[in-house]
Amino acid sequence: MLEVNSIRKSFGKIEVVKGVSFTVEKGEAFGLLGPNGAGKSTIISMICGLLPYDEGNIKVAGFSVEGKPMEIKRKIGVVPQDIALYPTMSALDNLLFWGKMYGLSGKQVVKRANEVLEFVGLLDRAKDKIETFSGGMKRRINIGAALMHKPELLIMDEPTVGIDPQSRNHILETVKELNNNGMTIIYTSHYMEEVEFLCKRIGIIDHGEVMAVGTKEDLCNRLSGGTIVKMEVNHFKKNLVDGLISLPLVEKVIVNDEENELEVLVSSGNQALGELVSTALKHNVEVSSIQVKEPNLETLFLQLTGRSLRD
Repeated sequence: MLEVNSIRKSFGKIEVVKGVSFTVEKGEAFGLLGPNGAGKSTIISMICGLLPYDEGNIKVAGFSVEGKPMEIKRKIGVVPQDIALYPTMSALDNLLFWGKMYGLSGKQVVKRANEVLEFVGLLDRAKDKIETFSGGMKRRINIGAALMHKPELLIMDEPTVGIDPQSRNHILETVKELNNNGMTIIYTSHYMEEVEFLCKRIGIIDHGEVMAVGTKEDLCNRLSGGTIVKMEVNHFKKNLVDGLISLPLVEKVIVNDEENELEVLVSSGNQALGELVSTALKHNVEVSSIQVKEPNLETLFLQLTGRSLRD
């Protein structure tokens, strides 16, 4: 369904996408997992034909994005990170508008709009203006707009940012159902648990480069035995990081923005616990809690990039 071959993109002197390649099979749910600023949205914009690439090639269903842009746009539905709806129009009128933009008309577009409203669980709010909706409801209509023309490929760029847990779960279940019914999905996120739930194969991306691609099992098998230990501390002191890094079992240390939590990548979690706590005490830092996390995609990301997914 999708072939991305060695694409590059620069803005001025800054290269933001650096020779990225991956494929997505028909009917697959493929995840692009990486922190904000990794290049995910830029890649999506190039796949959609909204942004030209400097080098490489992209094909959707066998058509080149550069050679057949209109053919491709008929085959894809895009759910952008920002809400792409008219707030003073009703949910129904928004869907009718976007359906007509894709060539639907008459009874066909009305029927499809009502089908989509029912699918996203908002048929009872069809006549209400978007500006009266919660953030989660707006996200659901945003997805509905991308579904109006029954696309072969649905591209979703961080579709759950800034919404409540209930709406988030509804969206995830909706995407899962679409994929189970045969729709090809590309899903970008910096939430590891979302990508793990939805996607069979995952590409880990950072600083414009795809660091690894594979199933969750394939990717976790690449781990070199590392474990993340999360430490919550009181009265953090910067020299604690140097003390931890000097320990033989410690590979990397990440400090969160509030400086009350550290993620420590160690070669052996259980063996390192005592040394981590004693090192904190030596630096007059009290450890309020400590937790060993099972190796997962976040551990691999930390090993590959030296930073956490939330950075």
